[in-house]
Amino acid sequence: MASAKIPEKTSEKVGEKVGKRTYGQACPIAHALDMIGERWALLVVRELRLGPRRYADLQAALPGLGPSVLAQRLRDLEAVGVLRRRTLPPPVAGRTYELTEWGAELEPVFAALRTWGMRSPVVPLTGGISADTVLLGLRAFFVPQPDAPWTATYRIALERDVYRVEVVDGELAAVARGQDSGPADAYLESDHLTLQSVLSHERSLASAIDDGALTVTGDLEAVRRLIDAVPPR
Repeated sequence: MASAKIPEKTSEKVGEKVGKRTYGQACPIAHALDMIGERWALLVVRELRLGPRRYADLQAALPGLGPSVLAQRLRDLEAVGVLRRRTLPPPVAGRTYELTEWGAELEPVFAALRTWGMRSPVVPLTGGISADTVLLGLRAFFVPQPDAPWTATYRIALERDVYRVEVVDGELAAVARGQDSGPADAYLESDHLTLQSVLSHERSLASAIDDGALTVTGDLEAVRRLIDAVPPR
């Protein structure tokens, strides 16, 4: 597989380019933190891991992030080549933000931070989560089922976002936001907190369906298998 294109090096310092302080050390870790270490920067990147987002969608996903700070983080991350802006053609129109190939190479960093953070002895996992966080959790904790494989495609609608999940022969093949093309074997509609409670096994699928908090159309057994492939945590 071809490696991602790395932005061309420049003699211009990161701090001068994006107008912020730097560590000023000739260390790759310090240099990485100069680019993505500002408060909220990595969470902006997190919200782009499943696909492009509009500015308003980023605001909705990160309610604690003020508009001026969000705009600055987007400018900073674009300036160093982590993300790029794209203007959508009519009739959709509007501007979206998406990770560059190089920005997408942060994926192992998120995996390591997730593992490390979940083992924290002092900080509980409290506070809000976004819809993307729920689907990223599905992707992270899904356990392949080689002994009882199945193949299914899922369309999951959570408030303002729609996701497409694909399982092939018991392996999670794809999780993406905005991929609403083509038919699916199962259609789920809910809010992200309900789906999170079902995926974490804090609430049963049957209970969420009976209460009307989650609607399933299509292959219910495929939905059960998807949930069972995510162990309690």
